[in-house]
Amino acid sequence: MNVKRDEKIGVLLFLLPVLILFIAFFVYPVIYLIIMSFNKWSGFDAPVFAGLANYIKIFTDKVFIRSITNNIIWALVAGFVQVPLAVLTAILLSYKPRGWKVFRTVYFFPQVISGVALATLWSAVYNAQYGMLNGILRILGLGHLEKNWLGSLDTAFPAVLIYWVFYVGYFMVIVLADIQSIPEDYYEAADIDGASRIRQSISITVPLAKTSIVTCMLLAMINGMRQFEQVYMLTNGGPSNRTSVMVLYLYKEMQNYAYGTSSAAAVVLICVGTIVILTLRNTIGRPNY
Repeated sequence: MNVKRDEKIGVLLFLLPVLILFIAFFVYPVIYLIIMSFNKWSGFDAPVFAGLANYIKIFTDKVFIRSITNNIIWALVAGFVQVPLAVLTAILLSYKPRGWKVFRTVYFFPQVISGVALATLWSAVYNAQYGMLNGILRILGLGHLEKNWLGSLDTAFPAVLIYWVFYVGYFMVIVLADIQSIPEDYYEAADIDGASRIRQSISITVPLAKTSIVTCMLLAMINGMRQFEQVYMLTNGGPSNRTSVMVLYLYKEMQNYAYGTSSAAAVVLICVGTIVILTLRNTIGRPNY
């Protein structure tokens, strides 16, 4: 009994530094954030209790509702479009075609470039006057399709979202590593039974790689809920707040010294993100950690 108790004490001692850091840098800030969301505070004077005024303000603000909607769309596209593209790419590379390592490197390369740099690049691509996209359309004789892609109400949000979806390298590497750990015996048995590669992928690869796929979906949707730099660099939420997201909304509220409102928006962001992630875990499944 003493040995077990000593082991428990040893485990607690090892966990104590991490627990202290977790409380100091996560639990305490979240509690403080919730408290401040019920206060009116400009950052210069003492906070004044405002009850639910901050929450009423943001939920009656059309910009905030638009921001929530955009974040949810972004999270769903990340989980159900970006990750499946990453899984498909990983499966194709798992066949090890000629030059597959080169393709793996090329697909992953954008992940080592900052989001700000990528946003700057795509800002030039989408430019209405000298952008490459409109230039290609003119070369193809489709000049009538030219648009101010980031300045049009109809195309701004899809333009910001679409380019980001195809950067699948990070999730591709995770899924590919899981696929390569699957024993070859399963595929040899499937070959003997006459199963095609497509059937093997559906019946063997995807089920056995489910843990990494679900993990990638969780990570992608979390990333979708906290988008900021791409939108900030490309459109700053415009035109007419059509591309605004929740982090950008609370950032602008902070710039206006409305820290109570921004705190309320942050609390809603945490709640919405938690609901989206828990829904995914309960409907699709959870990683088998």
